[in-house]
Amino acid sequence: MQGMIRRRHSDVWDERDTRRQSGAQVNTLVLVNNSKRPLILLAGEIVTGGKQDRVIGKDRLVPAESDPVDLSVFCVEPGRWTGTSEKFNAFAAPMAQPAVRSKAMADKDQSKVWAEVGKSQAEMVAQAAPATAAVLGGTSSYARVMQNEEVKQKVDSVAAPIERDYRSVIQQLREQNAVGIVVAVNGEIIWADIFGSTSLLEKYWPKLARSYAAEAIVTQNKSHEADEKSAQTFLDEMEGRHQTVDSEPGLYRHTEISGDGFKAFELTSLLPKTGFDLHVAKMAN
Repeated sequence: MQGMIRRRHSDVWDERDTRRQSGAQVNTLVLVNNSKRPLILLAGEIVTGGKQDRVIGKDRLVPAESDPVDLSVFCVEPGRWTGTSEKFNAFAAPMAQPAVRSKAMADKDQSKVWAEVGKSQAEMVAQAAPATAAVLGGTSSYARVMQNEEVKQKVDSVAAPIERDYRSVIQQLREQNAVGIVVAVNGEIIWADIFGSTSLLEKYWPKLARSYAAEAIVTQNKSHEADEKSAQTFLDEMEGRHQTVDSEPGLYRHTEISGDGFKAFELTSLLPKTGFDLHVAKMAN
């Protein structure tokens, strides 16, 4: 497998005002990869800073030493259009929970992203202590809500079984050549993230685990049990009724699959000596 990276200091994010926020539109966010290796971006990763926090709307590869690349992004901070910093940060910020990710990936609708962000924030406020609720009620930033200390503790309490045994779990995953996760909230299977290698899964594991935990906190479904058989069935059913393919020759192919009761998104590397799926996300409708 050709080396691919998640670098922390070599990427330059640029905010351009060519499409000012108006109704369902937000400005363009541009990325330059200054490193000598390609960069993977996943839909759902939050980029904080600039005039608004954004969430990446589509998986993609950014080539090494790239020219400026326009990204598909959605605002997750309605109401703000003033700069908080000159730099963007995609690494300290959280991964959006599945409900928010789905509105960006599948619906591609800014108003639905905002509605889901508002719903999540309202539920977090309702569960918070009065002092924390007052703080959370004063911000429109999804990232800031998720990074609030009380909210973080609540998310940690749900993610604790994974976080506590992180090293041993990852070791088990390596030994079993595990490459993905099927997510059930209150017994209902809602999502799967499958990667091209255990190492990629390992890199994303902390962000993903916390995003799933956040989903569990704000979901009020009736609880029942999920089992391995239903999880395997969810993974196996990938036959779609419709496919949409977007590609950059020699770099990547992005395929959106619509099936009965699900949507799936495949990011396939087209770099030399590759040609395999780097990431597959599947969501239940």
